[in-house]
Amino acid sequence: MTNINEIAKQMVAEGKGILAADESSGTIKKRFDTINVNSSEENRMNYRRILFESTEAMQNYISGVILFDETIRQSNNDGERLVDIIKKSGSLPGIKVDMGAKELATMQGETVTEGLDGLRERLQEYSNLGAKFAKWRAVISISNKNPSSLCIDVNAHALARYAALCQESGIVPIVEPEVLMDGSHDIQKCYDATKETLLKVFDDLSFHNVDLKGICLKPNMVIDGSENSEKSSPKEIAEMTVSCFKECVPEEVPGIVFLSGGQSEVEATQNLNEINKIENTPWKLSFSYGRALQSSALQAWQGKLENEELCSKAFTHRAKMNSLAAKGSWSSQEEV
Repeated sequence: MTNINEIAKQMVAEGKGILAADESSGTIKKRFDTINVNSSEENRMNYRRILFESTEAMQNYISGVILFDETIRQSNNDGERLVDIIKKSGSLPGIKVDMGAKELATMQGETVTEGLDGLRERLQEYSNLGAKFAKWRAVISISNKNPSSLCIDVNAHALARYAALCQESGIVPIVEPEVLMDGSHDIQKCYDATKETLLKVFDDLSFHNVDLKGICLKPNMVIDGSENSEKSSPKEIAEMTVSCFKECVPEEVPGIVFLSGGQSEVEATQNLNEINKIENTPWKLSFSYGRALQSSALQAWQGKLENEELCSKAFTHRAKMNSLAAKGSWSSQEEV
């Protein structure tokens, strides 16, 4: 039986990253609305199937796919399970297990992620359905008052309990504490909030006896708020991000897969590339993108059968660009 440490290493294999295809029903509807496609179960299955059947992308650039509960149970029109299509390409199926960020009582504008109730049983079921790893996202916002210590504490605690339950089930936990880009804060404020969050998360993981060699960290990059008119350069973002992680992330963690968090496709690739140009980092530094891997593909597809190949090509291109960035060898010329 493959152990969690081996699976965690596979998830951050050289030049490979993770496709986040775990949009909730509400989120995928918003995406489909942008191309005027009805968010029916059939359409959702078809769109994701096109991505999973993109052989070049899946075999060469994607190590794993995070799925939504509906998707892990779906089959294509020929009766082949989507999970099996993913496995056939040599990629690992994973599953989003949290129930979303809900308002944190008495704390205005802050949230706590729910979903611990019944999680042990759900993980067992997902394991039987083929999941090799799971994902839980905690959301930390920045404002004049936030993040509060309470928000960081309750989310770190939930992440640690989730991670321990995953490892008990033989599933690798992706630990995702996301400090949001929303706001007008500068990069230093993001650095401070990210550092405080990560230190607390790793404290709690240790307290809950989580094996750090059998996890994957999915954090934000250290970056300016989206409403800040002064933007740091990709080089500054890379240096601040790596510097922050060296202060917070233990070396035994096999890999860090960044979320794109609202960056454009090319921004997310360029920033990842700069991060990987920095030498002497102890972890594999790769990607786990949703929109930054899918935006062009979705636009190319438009819900039409005749556009499936275009959709697949667009997805393969972005996966390849991010694979290059995960090795620090991307350049803007590659985008042409």
